[in-house]
Amino acid sequence: MPWMHEVLAGIGVGLVSGLTSGFMGTSPGGGLVIFSVLLLGAEQHVAQGTSLITQVPPTGLAGVRRYWQSGNRSPLPWIIWIGIGFLLGGAGGGYAAAAVSDAVLQWTYVGYLVALIALLILRRDRKDSGADDRDQLPWLPLLLIGMLAGFSSGFMGIGGGLAITVGLAAGLRVPQHQAQLVSLIFSVIPTNIPAAWIYWSKGLMVGWPAILGIIAGLWIGTDLGARAANRVSKAVLRRSMIALVAVMALYMSYKALS
Repeated sequence: MPWMHEVLAGIGVGLVSGLTSGFMGTSPGGGLVIFSVLLLGAEQHVAQGTSLITQVPPTGLAGVRRYWQSGNRSPLPWIIWIGIGFLLGGAGGGYAAAAVSDAVLQWTYVGYLVALIALLILRRDRKDSGADDRDQLPWLPLLLIGMLAGFSSGFMGIGGGLAITVGLAAGLRVPQHQAQLVSLIFSVIPTNIPAAWIYWSKGLMVGWPAILGIIAGLWIGTDLGARAANRVSKAVLRRSMIALVAVMALYMSYKALS
């Protein structure tokens, strides 16, 4: 039964990507792209389309609940401004990706990940001046973070969660757990629908059995990853994210060179 093999492979992809997503508070897109190439044998455009399509259902809801129960909050103005930027950047990224080669996508992905690693390493913690002060962030940086996340989601199929987490934590010095909650919320809100539709309309996706398996794996993995994240310190989360992004960059460099 070939379809059963696709389902099981999809569950494996979704489970590993969900664990990573829940633990580091990012949308599962980066892991989905990597593991779709590695385990499903998908070429880059198909892996990216699969990643975006499987993120339309609210697979991160269980992870959001875990972060919320641990006392982390996501101010509504942050969600609004990042969401507006995400919608603006997402469609443009999807159309841009369709016009370039796999090699361009792969090397852009590598450069993007290296830039995020640099931001995480150079990040300075923000002095705690009270929750009210932390919640009052300027709208323009939030909008720009959303636009970068949306464009990276459409162009590289990675969901945009890395850009949101790193932008808030490293750029605006939001506490790590809170930044990760905000990022996970955007795996629940289907802001990537415009980009996903572009890939779907061009047939850039794996078969439906694998997609259904990925979605099931994401539901389970995100919940388990979020439980683990709320048991460790922000320093551990930050170092883990740097390590993960570095491994992703090395793997994509290997794929681009081979």
